[in-house]
Amino acid sequence: MMDRRAFVLTFGATVAVPAMARANTGILTPQEAHDAMTAGRLLLVDIRTPDEWKQTGVAEGAWPLDMRDRKFGPSLMAMIDRNPDHKISVICRTGSRSGYLVDVLKQNGIHGVLDVSEGMVGGRYGPGWIKTGLPIVKSYEALSAMPKDLRAS
Repeated sequence: MMDRRAFVLTFGATVAVPAMARANTGILTPQEAHDAMTAGRLLLVDIRTPDEWKQTGVAEGAWPLDMRDRKFGPSLMAMIDRNPDHKISVICRTGSRSGYLVDVLKQNGIHGVLDVSEGMVGGRYGPGWIKTGLPIVKSYEALSAMPKDLRAS
């Protein structure tokens, strides 16, 4: 079992490996994620790339952290550690990367991170945040709304 520090240091190497299986628990629909964020019980992390954020916008209230950025691991762990009273969830484009990330976290002893498996644009798990009609904001608005020291990029 890898401790948190080792996880943060090795995370970059693991994101390149494709996901082989998805967890069957800890999955939220976009509507469930939106409702929990609105109620102040959930923080949503958009793990896509800056180009993807610019193309579609970011879920209103989500914190954009590029999963490929070298500071992603430390930023995500700081977010989890600083928000013990909130659930943490992740969203990507179609649900593949977010499902993979949740699996990697679980394998390394970090449990409770939830997957918005439909993603922003939808895919095999459902229509996604945008087609569901949930609010989005420009990427620069989402970036400016999150704590500066947690920004990966």
